[in-house]
Amino acid sequence: MPLPFFPLYRYFLSVLFLLINPIAASVPTSIFCKCTCGENSTLIPITSPPSCSECNRQFCLKQHLPICRDVGDDDIFTTCFQRDSAKDQTVVLIFIVATVGLLGYAGLRGWVGGVVKKWRDGDRTAGERYEALPDA
Repeated sequence: MPLPFFPLYRYFLSVLFLLINPIAASVPTSIFCKCTCGENSTLIPITSPPSCSECNRQFCLKQHLPICRDVGDDDIFTTCFQRDSAKDQTVVLIFIVATVGLLGYAGLRGWVGGVVKKWRDGDRTAGERYEALPDA
């Protein structure tokens, strides 16, 4: 038996998703260049303007990395990647909230169902008994 507020809950999640999605898309992401020289590698953040086209062998050589001093040009490999984007964090947060919400609902479903059934059947034991007023 679904709870009476379930459609309202569904609308709340839809509005929450529609509000968070543009905010998460507008936050700048962190782009890194991984410079691998021989068997050693290091991560370098790409700052102004963040673009993967900058991540190349010349970029790694301009950084004057100690791991790239005695390595030939053929042994330098670059990889550009994006880490910790706000969109990824939002998806993980929504997943965690949805999972906790579903587990909480599953755990409380029997108890809430019993309380709702007693309330609908008129067994109001929480001090909500109605009595006729005198001289009414």
